[in-house]
Amino acid sequence: MIDIGMPTLIETNTLDECARLCHVLGLQFVELNMNLPQYQISKIDISHFKDIAERYNIYYTIHFDENLNISDFNPYIAEAYRRTVRETIETAKQLGAPILNMHLSRGVYFTLPDKKVFLFNEYKEQYLKSIEAFRDECEKTIGESNIIICIENSDGYTGFQIDVLNLLLQSPVFGLTFDIGHDYVIGGTDEPLIMEYIDRLYHIHMHDALGKKNHLALGTGELDLQQYLTLANKHSCRIVLETKTVAGLMKSVEWIESNN
Repeated sequence: MIDIGMPTLIETNTLDECARLCHVLGLQFVELNMNLPQYQISKIDISHFKDIAERYNIYYTIHFDENLNISDFNPYIAEAYRRTVRETIETAKQLGAPILNMHLSRGVYFTLPDKKVFLFNEYKEQYLKSIEAFRDECEKTIGESNIIICIENSDGYTGFQIDVLNLLLQSPVFGLTFDIGHDYVIGGTDEPLIMEYIDRLYHIHMHDALGKKNHLALGTGELDLQQYLTLANKHSCRIVLETKTVAGLMKSVEWIESNN
């Protein structure tokens, strides 16, 4: 059986509430979301977090802040984000968190009369050098631990982001997260790329979608959910039931129990 977890929800404001709900629903892990103030590195008391995990028989994965931009052209900003990654890796080692989930920033773009020009693409050589340095830094920091940094699809991979994936996936410490709802609402353009790297898929964010709406409870949208559940089982991926409400999460757990 694969492990299934839940995100940190606005309705479960404390870690204890979140972990208790995870346990009651029969789930295995909580994905700590570093966009929230209570899950910043400075707020994570290792002893407290481990005690709660032991009390409710769960573990953690970690979702980096979605603003994370480790290649910002301002070196002070880039270093702040890279330090965040390094310290999060060290925290993950202490918590026993096996997965760190990360979005790729598209960076700043200039809007011209006929198109958008992404600065990462315009200055791609400099950008990709920074990605290589980041990759090597992560390898060094992770060392002999089994932590995997999984890159999550979001609004459709651009050409320069595909180049980044090619670089990062040269390292065994990087893998992929497949967010099936994000992919659905952009017309399924990321799935073929993810399938090319199917052996590097470790993590799935699972939620339903309807038209342009995603993060819906499983079974309330248009997605062929069974094929992705089969995919997760085949490749031993963890699944996060990434709805945004307790009600949606409970409904999703019911769907999983009926279909897995």
